[in-house]
Amino acid sequence: MNLYLRFFDNETLVENADQALNFLNSLPDVQVTPEMEEDVREYADSDVLYPKRYKVRPRVYFIIIKTEAKTMLDFKQKKALRSSLDASGTAKETNMAIQRLNQEMPGWYEGTIDFKRVVVRPATGKCEYRDTRFVARCKANSGIDCYNRIVEYLRGCVDKRSQFPAAKGKNFRFQYLGMWK
Repeated sequence: MNLYLRFFDNETLVENADQALNFLNSLPDVQVTPEMEEDVREYADSDVLYPKRYKVRPRVYFIIIKTEAKTMLDFKQKKALRSSLDASGTAKETNMAIQRLNQEMPGWYEGTIDFKRVVVRPATGKCEYRDTRFVARCKANSGIDCYNRIVEYLRGCVDKRSQFPAAKGKNFRFQYLGMWK
């Protein structure tokens, strides 16, 4: 597994922690401390796959990302997707859900959205978020069109501070009911 490092406009793709530390030492704004060196080595040797952000000074960070990309071009074009995602099927399921969401099929849809609605508590006059489920049937051209129509309607009916989930998330479901007449 390779490591991608980035500090502002400076970036590199290296094979191990030693090369990563050499890159960091070459940057004039980054002072590599023994703790930083230990953290980079631990991250490189661990099974952790999520990116690591390391603080250089207040509001200044560099990032390290583990990748299976062999070249910088492969990394930039996202050709080296993690095989663990492909093996579990999560990436494929996500792609299928997005394709289903964007599939053009004009007709009636039933959309269900679970969102956080802002309501005022009568006893105190303070606002709170309340989980709310809204189900609607509407004419739409696709699943994403159904989502957009429902959210547009709700934005006119509820407090503007209410929070709506992403269309491709688990809090929005839709079903195609058939062609309109």
